[in-house]
Amino acid sequence: MKLYYPADYSSGKRYPAIVFFFGGGWMTGNIDQFKPQAEYLASKGMIAATAEYRIGKKHGTTPFESVKDGRSAIRYLRKNAEHLGIDTGRLAAGGGSAGGHVAAAADLTAIDEETDDLSVNPRPNALVLFNPVFNNGPGNYGYDRLKNRYREISPFHNIRQGAAPTVVLLGTKDKLIPVAMAKQYQQKMQKAGGRCDLILYEGQEHGFFNYRPQKDLGYFRETLLAAAEFLTDLGYIVN
Repeated sequence: MKLYYPADYSSGKRYPAIVFFFGGGWMTGNIDQFKPQAEYLASKGMIAATAEYRIGKKHGTTPFESVKDGRSAIRYLRKNAEHLGIDTGRLAAGGGSAGGHVAAAADLTAIDEETDDLSVNPRPNALVLFNPVFNNGPGNYGYDRLKNRYREISPFHNIRQGAAPTVVLLGTKDKLIPVAMAKQYQQKMQKAGGRCDLILYEGQEHGFFNYRPQKDLGYFRETLLAAAEFLTDLGYIVN
């Protein structure tokens, strides 16, 4: 895990925090995918983290282990909050694609690593999801790997009262995460009494939000500012 601190960090204070999980279909990925977003949010007074988790090509694991590691990462931040300077009442999680799934599943599902301290809460207080995989049911992404166990880690199938307030940032031409599915997720969240902001980006495909300095950074900036606005509304960013 890598941590990014505000420039004026003081060891006597507690700061709102966010941990990001990279995308890559639970098979590949890079811990630095969300480094630019983490650096920006640190500049806004948050502690930002980017987390490793087990992935198929590197560790020979399944999406179940990925979700377990996501919950373990949040437990680590909570357990070490005093040392790290984190306000545990304002600890968000975020991610893109499969990383967004890991973040959402950390909140909504209940699959844990056997060695974890189960007395520590693994759930985030808010979610920032960039074209997330959040429905693993039949016909949807990931079902071929999860089969009849999909309900164990499918966020859509575990939405309930008390779910973390969520923002979803999605391109309208995303072939993996259809807009209709995102709207179903939003409606189910709202029906359960939760908040789910859905922000659509016309004509954009999967991964449009990534920081690619060799290309136009317009959508990187737009999605990052939208995420920051959501976090500001929740009281995570105050300056």
